[in-house]
Amino acid sequence: MAWLILFIAGLCEVGWAVGLKYTEGFSRLLPSALTLAAMALSVVLLGWSLKVLPLGTAYAVWTGIGAVGTAILGIFLFGESREALRFVCIGLIVAGIVGLKLVTPDSH
Repeated sequence: MAWLILFIAGLCEVGWAVGLKYTEGFSRLLPSALTLAAMALSVVLLGWSLKVLPLGTAYAVWTGIGAVGTAILGIFLFGESREALRFVCIGLIVAGIVGLKLVTPDSH
């Protein structure tokens, strides 16, 4: 269950990272409120996952999910670079996340 909570926390991180783009420097109320809510939920869920998972692993996975999701959404939502090397690098981050999951027990 801790891994599922961590995954959802990572998705919330993607939400707030992308949301920052829509806040226009926190000058738009609704996007700003949603972004701040996603930030809070992301950190709370990360904290819950840390009851079971090691800190280093959980933090690396959380930021990795955020980085991968944000990079992919940047490509599709904002027309960011679609270079092959970019996708290779994203794949390396995914490989690191999977590797950490495989070598980390569910409890410490």
